[in-house]
Amino acid sequence: MATTVVLGSQWGDEGKGKLVDILAADADICTRCAGGNNAGHTIVVPIDGVRTTFAFHLLPSGLVNPKCTGLIGNGVVVHVPSFFDELDALEAQGLDCTGRLFISDRAHLVFDFHQIVDGLKEVELGGSSIGTTKKGIGPAYSGKASRSGLRVHHLFDPVVFADKFRKLVEGRFKRYGHFEYDTEGEIKRYQALAARLKPYVIDSVVYLHQAIASGKRVLVEGANAAMLDLDFGTYPYVTSSATTVGGVCTGLGLPPRLVGHTIGVVKAYTTRVGGGPFPTEQLNPIGEQLQSVGREFGVTTGRTRRCGWLDLVVLRHSHMINGYDALNLTKLDVLDGLEEIQIAVAYKIDGTPLTGFPADLGVLAKVEVEYVTLPGWKTSIEDTRNYEELPEKCRTYVEFIEDFLKVPITWIGVGPGRDAMVTKKTAK
Repeated sequence: MATTVVLGSQWGDEGKGKLVDILAADADICTRCAGGNNAGHTIVVPIDGVRTTFAFHLLPSGLVNPKCTGLIGNGVVVHVPSFFDELDALEAQGLDCTGRLFISDRAHLVFDFHQIVDGLKEVELGGSSIGTTKKGIGPAYSGKASRSGLRVHHLFDPVVFADKFRKLVEGRFKRYGHFEYDTEGEIKRYQALAARLKPYVIDSVVYLHQAIASGKRVLVEGANAAMLDLDFGTYPYVTSSATTVGGVCTGLGLPPRLVGHTIGVVKAYTTRVGGGPFPTEQLNPIGEQLQSVGREFGVTTGRTRRCGWLDLVVLRHSHMINGYDALNLTKLDVLDGLEEIQIAVAYKIDGTPLTGFPADLGVLAKVEVEYVTLPGWKTSIEDTRNYEELPEKCRTYVEFIEDFLKVPITWIGVGPGRDAMVTKKTAK
């Protein structure tokens, strides 16, 4: 198939960017299908011989490959000022994106008032705060769902845009009170931004289908992850879009038959940001060690990530929904210093095993986690590049995950650099 999909399989922050960077070397197009600039992918690559770190939020991280075209699909919500801020920052670091970056004319727009409203909604929630990135993503998707949103194509009809924009802002004033916001100033600002944005805007559905029909290779870069999906994640502690494989179809206008190889990215332990139950969380020195060694701080917000053991109940749920053909196990080197490593294999309530991942967070908060304990390997694997050269106890950990999920682990991340990836041959 011409289309390869890379999806987060836990609560995000699995390190999808590195695999996307590697696969983009053989892709003609790298595209985003959901989310907005609440995503965060870090890519570390050499530019003119200098090790350079690129932080992607809204733009597809496959742009690091100079021969790859980036496409922001219709399912993404776009904050135009952030789009240009990110583009300018990348180009200042030596990444030339001229003529190889496009946005769907059907993508919905995020405005600054959405970001203000995002914060006001969190204040309303008080103690049950979801912990959003305050990037306005939820309010923008709310507008989309209520059929009151503005899309990219609206920018190019100044009269229609201004009229709709004023009505949108007035509606937010009625709902949240009159917060400080320069409506007319924003209209003028977006008139200028529209002129700059126009060369990037295309009919992405036609573009993608023509590309695939001509034999072009498409790489879909998932944002967020399965457990943040609006339907299948730990609702309401989720994002506001479809982050699973279904979001690829709706967020790009592709039928299922064109969705090819699906890869799940799995961190070798579990992290999450924001609120909500986290069954394998380690609020102890182990959790602190994972946090410190793994540098678990958000790319977009800088927030500290909560850390815990790998949870195979979560991954089984994720695999049922996404149907992974292969897995990328990331940050395995973070476990190098541990004497023992635990893996969650089942949830129980009052001693009775649960058959799946519970929808009810009240139930999830009460589960008893059943663990399997494996010995640590107590040596650095950061310089290892061949699977057979990994310590035996390390390979035992990898193969336990494979056997439990019945999905091959093809890539293993052993460090932050582009080359710090072990490719594991899969038996046919």
